[in-house]
Amino acid sequence: MVSFASINPTWKLPGVSIEVDPSQAGTPVNPRWLVLHGIKLAAGQAPADRLIAVGTQADADRLAGQGSMLARMFKVAFAINRGTPIFFLPVAEPSAGVKATGTITVAAAPTVAGTIPLYIAGQKLQVLVGSSDTTAQVATKIANAINATGDLPVTAAAASAVVTLTAKWKGLSGNDIRVEDSYRGFYGGELLPAGLSLTYPTDNVLSGGTGTPDLTSAIANYGDGPHKFLALPFNDSGSFSLWDTEFGFSDSGRWGWVRQSYGQVWSVKRDSYANLFAYGPTNNSAVISPLALEPTSPTPTWEWTAAYAARAAGALSADPARPLQTLTLDGCLPAPQSGRFSKAQLNGLAQVGLAIQGTDLDGTSAGIPQILREQTSYQRNASGQADNSYEVATTLSTLDEVLTRIRQGLSTKFGRVKLTSNGTRFGAGQAIVTPLIIKAEIVAIYEGLEIDGIVENTTLFKNYLVVERSSTNPDTVEVLLPPDIVNGLRRLNVKAQFRLQFPSSLAA
Repeated sequence: MVSFASINPTWKLPGVSIEVDPSQAGTPVNPRWLVLHGIKLAAGQAPADRLIAVGTQADADRLAGQGSMLARMFKVAFAINRGTPIFFLPVAEPSAGVKATGTITVAAAPTVAGTIPLYIAGQKLQVLVGSSDTTAQVATKIANAINATGDLPVTAAAASAVVTLTAKWKGLSGNDIRVEDSYRGFYGGELLPAGLSLTYPTDNVLSGGTGTPDLTSAIANYGDGPHKFLALPFNDSGSFSLWDTEFGFSDSGRWGWVRQSYGQVWSVKRDSYANLFAYGPTNNSAVISPLALEPTSPTPTWEWTAAYAARAAGALSADPARPLQTLTLDGCLPAPQSGRFSKAQLNGLAQVGLAIQGTDLDGTSAGIPQILREQTSYQRNASGQADNSYEVATTLSTLDEVLTRIRQGLSTKFGRVKLTSNGTRFGAGQAIVTPLIIKAEIVAIYEGLEIDGIVENTTLFKNYLVVERSSTNPDTVEVLLPPDIVNGLRRLNVKAQFRLQFPSSLAA
């Protein structure tokens, strides 16, 4: 007797009745979408704390406000990755916050006409000045050039020889906006006109910004959709803790057994080597990968975050197990050569839970930063002991693929069946399964994963796989799943044991 899902055996009318069953037809599907999380301007039309799809820069400017954190993040992410659907998760600026400010002082007027190669948040402006311009006139020209460029994250006002810059939104994040000139220097064709002298804020960054946005409602509305890559520009401990809980392994987290929606968080932390080395051990999250950044990179951390998340989203959607090393972070300007972390420093940062990036370490990256290691901040187990289980981000992305395929395969084929013990006799076509049938299906799925380069050692997997009927609930099958996920080739150590000449006795 064949088990039909809908054809009624008491139907008496003559003819052929056909019901369609897709349970054997589906192929593995695991959509992964990218979410840019950040502050919107009041002029942005997108509702705060709600996910909304964004497909063009014009949409980004309209929804988040031109020059906003989110609009600038989209510009970087969309240039890197156009194959992954991108969403905004906007939040309002902190209501009790303060906007960051800084000044550019024209200390001396130019003696020849020329162009100021001015960089605001890593974006180059060209300000034309004349040989007879006064310091006040130069300041006015600088302010006008800034205000005429709508996608900058600041506004400007000139008074006498001083240009005051103000971030477009409130919050600590505004303190990451750098102001400088001639980033590429003499060999890059960038010099101030002769005689002109400009003075910038301390360390070339805006300051005085205070407050962090309230993320509670945004997290509550995140849901269980395939929004598996979150670009998180807020790296304070409170924000990390909230999103670690949302994506974590507890019953309420996306990696927990209740939700099973998975995903990872990508962020960036800028500071000196000493401060980053002290900061790393204060975090311990398997789902967050914070990328270490030098203080003098002109590009704001939220744009680095967008680049990191967009590159990860594209690469891990194509193959969740391949390491991200050597992938470029286009759109981000590295720190000047003298301000970049050394190989020894990068190695140290990777050992305290920080992902690392570098530029020109092998002489082939043409000045474009590359991901060197997609480290997560996970360093210790629940007992406080050193643990490398979730050391790299590809571990979770690979597990996501394994668990999603197995869950999809089992729920598709065995979504509405009867359960009997092994050895029960039943007719062909019956909607009945036994633990052995389920085990065979899991092994078949695993073999497919091995062919796709996601797992290895099917024979050992089969030996250690346990599928049995529950001894306390006859409606339940319990499974012990031991997947052996593939690893990435991250090091290739070679011992060059050279000779001046092989002995002639070995020539034969």
